[in-house]
Amino acid sequence: MNTATLEVAVTGATGAGKSSFINAVRELGEDDEGAAPTGETETTAQPTRYTHPRYPHVAFWDLPGIGGQVCPADDYTKKMSFDQYDFFIIIGSKRFTEYDTLLVKDIQNRGKKFFFVRSQVDTDIRAAERRTSFNRQQTLDTIRQDCVRNLQSETLPDPQVFLISSHQLDEFDFDQLIDALQEDLSEQKVSAPGRSPRVCALL
Repeated sequence: MNTATLEVAVTGATGAGKSSFINAVRELGEDDEGAAPTGETETTAQPTRYTHPRYPHVAFWDLPGIGGQVCPADDYTKKMSFDQYDFFIIIGSKRFTEYDTLLVKDIQNRGKKFFFVRSQVDTDIRAAERRTSFNRQQTLDTIRQDCVRNLQSETLPDPQVFLISSHQLDEFDFDQLIDALQEDLSEQKVSAPGRSPRVCALL
């Protein structure tokens, strides 16, 4: 691994929106050259490394989905070589799952940091709009509270949860996520052994 680069693993269940997230954070459309493949079926068959077009010192790894045909859950973290990554972004969609819990516990056991990103929130909003009692803010609060409740533990009393849509970047928490990534990855750049103390200016 190139010790001058921060390696960020993007993981989660199949279909959660990992590849779409990587394209969004790299400021690329799905049809742009160099974009991560996306689709209705499982498109990521092996870990694939993407650098940011403007910040090559930060690399995002698009990992196959946990529990899918490519990588069953029982040996997922071993196959994905979790120890090689500096930071993790867990992408979840719909309801919090046992796979999310497995990833959180494994990452914490390795002493690594992570963000939990709840994707496809635009789809949840559209579904909720069909109810006569629809309240946008209440819907978002319910989604966030469900994620926080499932993530909270003695070792993680205040989990960081971001609600996003990779297709509506001006909505929800995408800007806050980028700010948090910049701050945390900058700290990783400074503190990681053998790495330059130059602060990483992500995005």
